[in-house]
Amino acid sequence: MKSFISMLLLSLGLMSAASAAELPLGANLQGLLTYAREHNSLLLAMRYEADAAALRVQPAGTLPDPVLRTELLDVSNQGNNKPPGFLPSQVGGTRYLLMQSVPWFGKLDLLSGIAKTQAIGISGQTAVTWSDLSGKIKSAYALAYSLSETIRLTHKTLELTKYLENIAQTRYANGQANLQDVIRAQIEQTDLQSTLIDLENEHHHVNLKINNLLSRSAYATLVQPQQFRPVPVLAELSVLENKLRAQNPQLHVADASVTEASISRDLTYKNRYPGMTFGIAPTQSGSTVKSWDLMMELNLPLQQESRRSQEYEAQAKLASSTARQAALLNQMLSELSESVSGFESAQRTGLLITTRLIPQTELSFQSALSGYETGKVDFVTLLDTQRKIRSVQQQSIKAQYEVQLRLAEIERLIGEEL
Repeated sequence: MKSFISMLLLSLGLMSAASAAELPLGANLQGLLTYAREHNSLLLAMRYEADAAALRVQPAGTLPDPVLRTELLDVSNQGNNKPPGFLPSQVGGTRYLLMQSVPWFGKLDLLSGIAKTQAIGISGQTAVTWSDLSGKIKSAYALAYSLSETIRLTHKTLELTKYLENIAQTRYANGQANLQDVIRAQIEQTDLQSTLIDLENEHHHVNLKINNLLSRSAYATLVQPQQFRPVPVLAELSVLENKLRAQNPQLHVADASVTEASISRDLTYKNRYPGMTFGIAPTQSGSTVKSWDLMMELNLPLQQESRRSQEYEAQAKLASSTARQAALLNQMLSELSESVSGFESAQRTGLLITTRLIPQTELSFQSALSGYETGKVDFVTLLDTQRKIRSVQQQSIKAQYEVQLRLAEIERLIGEEL
């Protein structure tokens, strides 16, 4: 009998199965991430936007198209009896004007720089989208596995409770216990069955969420997750902070915003100077070009008060972008410190539960079971020790789940997988 109980208690422990690389969708985290990277609709849309933004860089630094104007002069042929003509050879003269607008020196480079930083920003937004998406998938997968483990644990606890009911019925039949012990065991089983219904419903909702993150049909099949993903050893906080500063995609977007604001300010200063248009104009008489003219046109920047307002606005936008960048960095450094602390705390809690609480509660249950069989312990105490085993095992699952959540958050912040 004790060997049977030992087997039941052993099965209550958290066991993980090794998973191969080629597993059905849902069995491991890597498969979900790979699928999402290829199929998530929002991520695909962001990639197309990034491609479109990259294609705007070259046109932004290009001169505008030249303009060709044709003027037919003296279409009445100075009032003689010849009918009006509409071809160059039929009129008194034809003037061709080819014009090219040229921005002030350096403006094209600045316009190209703005387009380039905008493309970098949108590319960074794509990275932010993937970072957020992968973090949600990691958290959902961890929740799915923790629920699977809790369901398995509850089933094993239900099996153990049925065994305790059999012991109570035997003792009741022998006149060594009262009927209340049997009823308590049956009530405990009913509670566990109700808990199973809630857990399975929650697990179903998690699967719906995962399918949504993958851009799949809500009811597409997902197999049961096989294990929590392996937990790496964290580097020191200072190392993680340096990675955050160098790799965090949100900071890259903020950097691009600051750069764009700086270039836009410089472009606004360039508006103090005139834009130019150059032209060349040959004049045709009959079938011969008899004269050539040159032209230059300037737009005069006389509205200086308006331009000063634009310059102050550009400077304010640069200051705002710089302040937002600093605030974002401080916020993320704070979040990283909090996540690292939570990660380490959850790991210590899990280790304490595994090495001390679980063995202690198992010994307590074994002692209570032996005491109940000899009449030294009542059935209520026995049920309490059994509940304590399940509670401790749930705490272990919760601690591992918390480690996974913190790990996902740390990876989101530092911009890389650990």
